[in-house]
Amino acid sequence: MEDLFNGLWQALALILGGDSETWQITLLSLQVSGVALAFSTLIGIPLGALLGLRSFPGRRLVIALIYTGMGFPPVVIGLLVYLLLSRAGPLGFLGWLFTPSAMILAQTIISFPLVAGFTMAAVMSVDPALRTQVKALGANTMQTTFTILWEARTGVIISVIAGFGGIISEVGAVMLVGGNIQGSTRVLTTAIVLETRKGQFDLALALAFILLAIMFAINLLMLRLQGKLDR
Repeated sequence: MEDLFNGLWQALALILGGDSETWQITLLSLQVSGVALAFSTLIGIPLGALLGLRSFPGRRLVIALIYTGMGFPPVVIGLLVYLLLSRAGPLGFLGWLFTPSAMILAQTIISFPLVAGFTMAAVMSVDPALRTQVKALGANTMQTTFTILWEARTGVIISVIAGFGGIISEVGAVMLVGGNIQGSTRVLTTAIVLETRKGQFDLALALAFILLAIMFAINLLMLRLQGKLDR
């Protein structure tokens, strides 16, 4: 219990004291996960809407792949990305291994199925009669899609939250492809693992509290946004 209180006080001291390394780790975590979430959202929401609204050859196979991706072990994704970006891999020429770019790629692959899958479920839960009514009013395909997405906005927001939660707290994949390099690829989760292995439990708890605070702030922001949208 004493370690918990010490970790909380140290977290406050590190944040309020402007500790450069702590801020660098925190900002890199937000940058990597934020960019990965942006890519996942840009791809996942349109794909989820497509799967929820239209039938086409191979749709069931795509849905099965999305569901598989939602439960895929992140460390396995990290291994696959590592092999892709290694010198002998097909993308080795990019030179991304052990850089933030590799971490963004791994986190995008992890969060993309979550965003697409939950968006698809949200779209499919909308009353089919709404689509018929919108089309009867003369709406084109794009307008109909946006109308359905707006009606399913709560579920879409949840999909984004799920995508972010799945990557900001992920450790295995980013450690494999990022290497946990100080000042370059060290993020909150990998720093927590490192400090725990070193026996620096106070600092590990401090970083854990910062990670929890970020998750709380993001969820609070999303809830406020959801409340405004539901008005």
